[in-house]
Amino acid sequence: MQLKEQLFQTTQARFGCSPDQCDDHQLYEALMILARNMAQDRPAPAGQRKLYYFSAEFLMGKLLSNNLLALGLHGEVKELLADLGRDLGVIESMEPEPSLGNGGLGRLAACFLDSIAALGLPGDGVGLNYHYGLFRQKFNHSRQTEAPDPWIETDSWLIPTGVSFDIPFGGFDLKAVLYDIAIPGAGNEYANRLHLFDVAEPAGQPWVGIDFDKRDIAHQLTSFLYPDDSDEAGRLLRVYQQYFMVSAGAQLILSELESRGYGLNALADHVVVQINDTHPSMVIPELIRLLTDRGLSFDEAFDQVRRTCAYTNHTILAEALEKWPLAFIEKVAPQLVPVIQELDRRMKQAHPDPKVAIVDGQNLVHMAHMDIHCGFSVNGVAALHTEILKNSELKPFYDLYPEKFNNKTNGVTLRRWLEACDPELAAFIDDCIGTGWRRDAKQLEKLMDYQKDEAVLDRLLEVKQHNKNELCRLLWAAQHIELDPQSVFDIQVKRLHEYKRQQMNALYIIRKYLEIKGGKLPERPVTILFGAKAAPAYIMAKRIIHLILCLQKLIDNDPQVRPWMRVAMVENYNVTWAERLIPACDISEQISLASKEASGTGNMKFMANGAVTLGTLDGANVEIAQLVGEDNIYTFGQHSDAVIGLYKGSEPDGRGYRPLDYYHRPGVEPLVDFLVSPELLAVGDPAELSALWKDMKYKDWFMALLDVEDYIETKDRCIQEYGDQRGWAKKMLVNIAKSGYFSSDRTIEQYNEDIWRLR
Repeated sequence: MQLKEQLFQTTQARFGCSPDQCDDHQLYEALMILARNMAQDRPAPAGQRKLYYFSAEFLMGKLLSNNLLALGLHGEVKELLADLGRDLGVIESMEPEPSLGNGGLGRLAACFLDSIAALGLPGDGVGLNYHYGLFRQKFNHSRQTEAPDPWIETDSWLIPTGVSFDIPFGGFDLKAVLYDIAIPGAGNEYANRLHLFDVAEPAGQPWVGIDFDKRDIAHQLTSFLYPDDSDEAGRLLRVYQQYFMVSAGAQLILSELESRGYGLNALADHVVVQINDTHPSMVIPELIRLLTDRGLSFDEAFDQVRRTCAYTNHTILAEALEKWPLAFIEKVAPQLVPVIQELDRRMKQAHPDPKVAIVDGQNLVHMAHMDIHCGFSVNGVAALHTEILKNSELKPFYDLYPEKFNNKTNGVTLRRWLEACDPELAAFIDDCIGTGWRRDAKQLEKLMDYQKDEAVLDRLLEVKQHNKNELCRLLWAAQHIELDPQSVFDIQVKRLHEYKRQQMNALYIIRKYLEIKGGKLPERPVTILFGAKAAPAYIMAKRIIHLILCLQKLIDNDPQVRPWMRVAMVENYNVTWAERLIPACDISEQISLASKEASGTGNMKFMANGAVTLGTLDGANVEIAQLVGEDNIYTFGQHSDAVIGLYKGSEPDGRGYRPLDYYHRPGVEPLVDFLVSPELLAVGDPAELSALWKDMKYKDWFMALLDVEDYIETKDRCIQEYGDQRGWAKKMLVNIAKSGYFSSDRTIEQYNEDIWRLR
C-alpha cells in the first residue's frame, strides 16, 4: 500500500477526515502512528549473542524525523506534505520531546542505539520510563525555575508489551510494566528496542513545581529523572529507581535467554550487559542472585556474570562514581546485601588493598569498584580520559587488571546531527562528494579536495548564514530575543556544571563589556549564546545561570554595548534546541578544565556542522586537534598533567592551586570584582552574586582563574581571524571533513569488535 493511502486510512480511522482536513497535531499523530507501526513490524537482528545496554537515561530527542530517515521515508513524507500545502518542519514541531534524559550521557546512549540498529546488531536499551523528565526550565527574574516536563500523550512512541515483572523491595513488591520504543536501523530492514520500565500506577503531575512525595515509591518511582538527592528520602529514591531498573532488566534478560532456548549456564555465551556509568551497577549482584535462586551455585553464577558484564566509565568526578551506604541497599533490596558482601569478601581476600574494596571502612558500597572487579571490560570514552583512568584515577585497578582496560572514543550519529538537523549542509556535501557519506562517514574526508575551491567555500559560508538567520527567527519567536545574524555566533551549550566553566565565559563577557564602555570597540559584533540546565539542588550552578541572565539583561539595556555584543541564554535547552543552535554556530565553546571532561560529544556535533572549536586540550578535544591540525582549532589553558598536579598540591611550589594568586593579576581582578559592581547588583540578587564572587575568589575549585587570561587572548584571536571569511570557511570545511571519525557507527563497531562480539 502506498504511503499516501496509508496516511489517508490512518486519518480517517483516527479523526474521521482526510489528511488535507487535519490540523498540524493530527497530521503529526498520524505520521507518528505510521512510523511507529512500520518500525515495530521490522524483525530484530539475529545473532548468537545479544547486547543489553543499561542506562539511567536515554536522551532520544524528537523521533519523527529521525525515524522517517531510518525507514527511508523522509523525502517521500516531505513531498507528500508539500502537496498538501504543509511543511514537515511545522508538523515536527507538534511532537513533544521524550523526557527520558538530560545531558551527554543520555544523548550518547541514544546515538548508540541508533548505530547499533543501523549496523544490524542485536542490541536493546534498558532504562526507566520517566514521566516528567529532569524538569522544564523557565527563567523568572533572571533565575532558573523548574516545572515538570510531561511528554506522554494518549498515543505516543511507547508500545505497550503486556510484559511485567515483580520487583522485590524491602517490605513490599512492586510490578515493573514494560513499554518499548522501536529503534529502526537506517539502511536495513531491522529494528531493535528501547525497553522502558514503569510502575503500574504512576502518580499524576505535581501541582506546584517539581516537589513531590519522594517516599511514595509505588507511584512516584518513575516520575522524575535524578530526583533531588539533597535529603535522605531523595537518595533512597535514587537507589529504589536503580534497583527497579536492574531487577526488571535482569529478569527480562533471563526470560529472553530461556525463550531463545539457552540454559542459565550459557548466559555469558549469549548475553552481554553494558553498564553505562555506575547507575545500573546493581545488575551485577541482581543477576547473581537470580541465577543462584534458579539453581546455580554462587561460583557458577559469579563466573557467568563476570564474563557477561562490561562497564563504561564516563567521568572521574567523584559525584558520578556512586557510593551508596550499605544500609540504603539493606532497606531497598535486602536480598542483595549477602551477594554484595560475598563479592566484597572474595575481592578483599584476593586483593587486600583498601583502595580497591567494594565495601569500604564506612560501609559504603563503591559501585565502580564492583563493576571493575566483577566485569570483563572497563572502557574510557576518549584517549586522554582512558589514560587518566589507567594512570591516576583507577590506577590500583589497572595494576590488577590491565587486560580489562580499553578506550572507546565516543561518537555521535550523523544521521541526526547532520542529515536531519542541517539539511542545507547535507545537500551541500551531497553536491560536493555524492551521498555515500550518509552511510559511510569516512567519506567526508573527500571534502578535503575542495580547500582551495573559492566557489565551494563561498557556498559553505552561505549555508552557515542561512542557519544563523533561521536561529535568529526561532529565538525571536520563542523568547523575543533579537540577534544580529551578521555577528559572530559563539555558543556554549551543555549541562551547567562548574567544571564546564560557563563562569569563565562570563568573565570574558565582562571583559568585553568593560572595554566597550571604555571606548575600545571590537572589530566586529559578537553574539554569545548559552543553553544549560542546572540540577535543582546545585546551588552554585544556579548562581552561574543567574550571572549569565544578569549580564544578558545588563547588555540588552545598554545602547552603547548592545550593537557590539549580545548575550542570550536559551530557555529549556534540549535536543530540539541543540538541533537549531549547532548548525548556526561559528565558534564552539569546549572550555572544561583539562582532565575533567571525559570526552564530550557536543564538540563532535559542532565540528560536523562546520563550527570551529575553541577549547582546552581535554576529552575528545585532544583527538579533534590531532585530526584537524593546529590551524583549524583554537586551544588554550593548562594541560591535564599540570591540573592534576595542582590538585595534588605538587605545582607550582607545593601549595597547589590558590585562586587569590590569580585573582590579584591586573587582567583578572576587575573582571571578578564586576560580579559585585553597582551595575550588576542593580539587575541581580546581591546575595547570589556576592556568594559567586566569594567562591570564585577564594575557592574556584575548577580553576577558571587559572586559564581565563589565556582564554580571553585566544578567543580574541579566534574572533579576529573570523574576519578572513574564506580562511574561516576553509577551517569549517576541514572540520566537517575530519568529523567522520566521530561517527557513533565507528564507536559501535569498535565496541562490537573488542567487547561485545555480537557477530
